[in-house]
Amino acid sequence: MRHPMFPAASDSNRLRLFSGSANVSLAQEVARYLGMDVGPMIRKRFADGELYIQIQESIRGCDVYLIQPCCNPVNDHLMELLIMIDACRRASARQITAVIPYYGYARADRKTAGRESIAAKLVANLITEAGASRVLAMDLHSSQIQGYFDIPFDHVYGSPVVVDYLLSKKLPDIVVVSPDVGGVARARAFAKKLSDAPLAIIDKRRQTHNVAEVMNLIGDVKDKTAVLVDDMIDTAGTIAQGAQLLKAKGARQVYACATHPVFSGPAIERLSSGIVEEVIVTNTIPVPQEHFFPQLKVLPVAPILGEAIWRIHEDNSVSNMFK
Repeated sequence: MRHPMFPAASDSNRLRLFSGSANVSLAQEVARYLGMDVGPMIRKRFADGELYIQIQESIRGCDVYLIQPCCNPVNDHLMELLIMIDACRRASARQITAVIPYYGYARADRKTAGRESIAAKLVANLITEAGASRVLAMDLHSSQIQGYFDIPFDHVYGSPVVVDYLLSKKLPDIVVVSPDVGGVARARAFAKKLSDAPLAIIDKRRQTHNVAEVMNLIGDVKDKTAVLVDDMIDTAGTIAQGAQLLKAKGARQVYACATHPVFSGPAIERLSSGIVEEVIVTNTIPVPQEHFFPQLKVLPVAPILGEAIWRIHEDNSVSNMFK
């Protein structure tokens, strides 16, 4: 269904939308929101694994939007994005926007020990050098990543669809819980949208990568509906241990909310164990059918991305979408 404010696609419309292989269904949903089609593109692999990309229509002088979350396999999808950008640049596109619903390597945003790479900055350099004019990303793990780019960067949020869904459930006595101190700002903004719900914080110390240890709870969750809020769920160790702590502290029920369903390793087993009432995520990353479980709810973010793309194309404010 075409958005009522959008004109029908025509030769005079310079907006073009293409999709990488990471999340084709999301790109198609965004295209439907914009009242257009995903552009034709040849994508194939040679015998040695090298990737070949060819745009199948003229994009000379066009504003091109390339939708590609850098999810698992991260390196393959990132390389595909870089090749798409390069193909568009060499085809004389006027502007190339990399639409990255999930930014891979976002957790490698700083040095925490000697001789480490800041891979989030490296990825920013690669995208810029490939020829991207600007970037549109959703719910970065660390907002400072925007500063790693020397090109315009628009940051949008998946929280509106999650908040709307929670409000529709009319849950009683909600308390929003940040699973760690680093996520307090995110949880506070989320709580404000939930009618200024109270906030609690889990004091967590991470021993090694993907291994978290819950230490303490700051705040009151007794006889309340606890809503754990994070940007992503990877192995679900943080969510599972957090939910256990909240139940031990007297929470009536626990909901887990995150924008990006990374779902690695034991995540599905942990999340489907019954420790949480519901796991609410968005479709920035495709969830394979075999990873669905009864407590999982996947919400669409295509309207947010589509609206942001249109506003960028029309030189309108993107930040006003969230006011």
